[in-house]
Amino acid sequence: MALQGKLKHDALRFTRISPVTNVVFNVIVIILALICIVPMLLVVSISFSSEDALQEYGYRLLPKVFSLEGYSYLFKQRSTILSALGMSVLVTGAGTALGVVLNSLLGYVLSRREYRLQKFFVWFVFIPMIFNGGLVSSYFIVAQFLHMKDTIWVLIVPLAVSSYNVILCKTFFRATIPDSLIESAKMDGASQLTIFFKIVFPLSLPVLATIALFLSFAYWNDWFTSMLYIDNPSLFTLQAYLNRLLADINFLAQNAALLGVSQAQLLASMPKEAARMAIVVVAVLPIACAYPFFQRYFVSGLTVGAVKG
Repeated sequence: MALQGKLKHDALRFTRISPVTNVVFNVIVIILALICIVPMLLVVSISFSSEDALQEYGYRLLPKVFSLEGYSYLFKQRSTILSALGMSVLVTGAGTALGVVLNSLLGYVLSRREYRLQKFFVWFVFIPMIFNGGLVSSYFIVAQFLHMKDTIWVLIVPLAVSSYNVILCKTFFRATIPDSLIESAKMDGASQLTIFFKIVFPLSLPVLATIALFLSFAYWNDWFTSMLYIDNPSLFTLQAYLNRLLADINFLAQNAALLGVSQAQLLASMPKEAARMAIVVVAVLPIACAYPFFQRYFVSGLTVGAVKG
């Protein structure tokens, strides 16, 4: 008992944080949190500010003159924005579901030590984390070989599987799912698919929620894929529409004289600063609301395998 008490005391002594260090850590965390939060609060404030107040007072954390001009512009463009929003929701939902299944299936296969090609495919998955074929080869495969250009599949398939998510699933299955559980299911005559979907899948909520969060962020924020492969406006996602809108505004502003339009006429017809920030708020709000549903499993999914391999 005395030895246990001494070991416990030594463990507490080595893990104890001094009050000064604790204060320093808290200050650092608060500063980092403000760096993340303040820009978003500024965007929301601009979206609710009047254009005249923005020109006179500049950007402020609290609107100097409250206005709904930005959101009224969105309401006038509601058909286009709702179409882009619906496409984003469809692509994000379908892509996240497909990605969770594919990444977890591949991670489960790589976690089985008895699989003969396990080492080969581990390297096959790991190498793309460091090297890739480049943009030209990717475009050729997706557009010319797979013929997915200007289809909804091009927004879903290329982002569905990533090496990082596969390795994360592999590590989780190796560290968490006991081999004895798999062996007992095999002895009962269960197939590998039955074992995965009825035993492994329900026990893997932390890692599945983690990769689902990563995938949903990737799909929701993706505009580069649309820029490369999508020409049909009906297939634009919300982020792609926002990127196209901002690019068109910048082009018109820089080339007003060449188009024979006065600067005043151009500014009168263009979306104002509040409208642009209102679009950003609409684009960010859904994915921000989805995060709390994944937060419960996020940390445990990321830290699995950090101690044991």
